[in-house]
Amino acid sequence: MLPIHTILHPSDFSANSNCALQVAGALARDYGAELIVLHVAPMPTAIYGIGEGVVPPRTEWDQELREELDQIHVADATVHLSHRLEEGDPVSEILRVAEETHADMIVLGTHGRRGMQRLLMGSVAELVVRRAKCPVLTVRTPFPEHAMATEATGMATENAAFAGSHRE
Repeated sequence: MLPIHTILHPSDFSANSNCALQVAGALARDYGAELIVLHVAPMPTAIYGIGEGVVPPRTEWDQELREELDQIHVADATVHLSHRLEEGDPVSEILRVAEETHADMIVLGTHGRRGMQRLLMGSVAELVVRRAKCPVLTVRTPFPEHAMATEATGMATENAAFAGSHRE
């Protein structure tokens, strides 16, 4: 069995990241591993005016990100969970933190973009998979069961609305 002591979960606070967090949490529980949830904030953009560039203060914005990051929890309270907020290029920071923490695995969500959209937007997940020194598990969402349940719920709601609007 592959020894897994530390799992890194990069999060961008999206629904895709939340699904990947569920998988990372289950793996951390099953392996008794530490789970590190990482959010990488982009570098501040300098505002250029006459004379020089000015970097806006980030303390308030950083506090909001920290609070959102600290709200991320897994279902099993026995999982040792820690949070990290870093700043920079997402791919570079994910790889740096993975190496620094000796992560045995990275679990991250992917949007599943294809074709021209992937070419134009790039893919953090793809670059992490290509460059990471440890195994990377990508979780594409929604899960098939979740998609079917959502579809069934949507159809039931539509049918109920249709039946209710056509009563005599």
